Amino acid sequence: MERIFLGKGEREVFFLLPMACRHGLIAGATGTGKTVTLQLLAEGFSRAGVPVLATDVKGDLAGLAMPGATKEALVRRAQELGLGSYRGEGFPVIFWDVFGQQGHPVRATVSDLGPLLLSRLLQLSEAQEGALNTAFHWADTQGLLLLDFKDLDALLNHLATNKQVDLPASVPSSSLGAIQRRLLVLKQQGAEAFLGEPMLEVEDLFLTDSQGRGAVHLLACDRLFQNPRLYATALLWLLAELYENLPEVGDLPKPKLVLFFDEAHLLFEDAPKALVEKIEQVVRLVRSKGVGVYFVTQNPLDIPDPIAAQLGHRVQHALRAFAPKEQKTVKVVAETFRPNPPLDPAAVVTQLGIGEALVSVLDETGTPTPVERIKIAPPVSRVGALSAEERSRSYATSPLKGKYERVVDRESAFEALQERPAVPEMGWSWGRTAPRPTGMGRRGDTLAEALLKSAARSVGSSLGRQIVRGVLGSILRGR
Repeated sequence: MERIFLGKGEREVFFLLPMACRHGLIAGATGTGKTVTLQLLAEGFSRAGVPVLATDVKGDLAGLAMPGATKEALVRRAQELGLGSYRGEGFPVIFWDVFGQQGHPVRATVSDLGPLLLSRLLQLSEAQEGALNTAFHWADTQGLLLLDFKDLDALLNHLATNKQVDLPASVPSSSLGAIQRRLLVLKQQGAEAFLGEPMLEVEDLFLTDSQGRGAVHLLACDRLFQNPRLYATALLWLLAELYENLPEVGDLPKPKLVLFFDEAHLLFEDAPKALVEKIEQVVRLVRSKGVGVYFVTQNPLDIPDPIAAQLGHRVQHALRAFAPKEQKTVKVVAETFRPNPPLDPAAVVTQLGIGEALVSVLDETGTPTPVERIKIAPPVSRVGALSAEERSRSYATSPLKGKYERVVDRESAFEALQERPAVPEMGWSWGRTAPRPTGMGRRGDTLAEALLKSAARSVGSSLGRQIVRGVLGSILRGR
């Protein structure tokens, strides 16, 4: 049974790969070693041939691409844990960036996001969310493809101008105007880059290198993190994409993909109950698709209880307990571990040093092991960021270089609405408009091949639009 060495206390603790899809939690105060633990697990998964996707909030995880330096502290820790000599190793890293500046651009179409995620991204009121739902529904009845920012803007402009003809009287014009103003703010923040094509294909996350090591996909989040709602929207959309596109595989000897979501509290902050319930559903069911999800956060209580109950693996770094609220957190955290009589988690969790943690993982039967206090093993890749030159050099050798960099702007709602004549005074019932996709093929494709691929992508987008809305972007229940 393949496993990852996590660390050692009274006994050695291993992370069993067949149990990796049971999800997990890495928690602890700032500076206690959460990122290094994440890095260690990412190395282990990659070495076992399992691709990883992680959010890199501070840029520290980029060091995975380079061998670690032989530092005294790392060598000493390796010797303490019986690992022998310390030897640095770099891993196959692929960089991504929603803004397209530090890696391959990550994009989603407006339709795939759906009105539920967009409403949260735009911070809409209940009335405004209802208006957006109605706008999406109307676009579907008209056969309009909503792909990028200007498609959504054109849709709202059209409906605001022709509201009496195309929308029920219950949709106030003020709501449409408010949504448009929110869109303008989003554009000014640079979020326009996230909406469009080519959309990320989840198949590209399952790459391995020539040595059979899984690719480590790092999403640059130093800028993205400054817009918490966009950060949360991008991650939830990605989770929904994996859930909808991957087949059921049941229990596997090792996962197909592992996700690490740092600053995980942002996924649930101010989220409406309906969205949290759908996230819970996706997290529960994506396990059967061969995907493991690991939340990384300072306070474990930031994770909603129904989702926290699904996290079988727990790595708890040190907590501070100066205020009454923090003391309550310590007590709750201690109660989540399976007891280990010689150990008092409530007392120990505030005494842990950097690189130490309380750990409980699932054994081969799926049962949580008794809590252990361990020293985490040192990563063999660099602990720290890359220089701009190193990052640029690594990005230039990516196997996906050139696939996502060029924006595709095919005919969609914007063009279709531009071609429509002015609405007569009495109004007409518009018929279904069939968009004429003009997608671009890859370099070297013949015209026929490009048209065929464009048509296939158009069908895929239409189907994907309906499917994803059924999970995190539904328009009307029962549709």
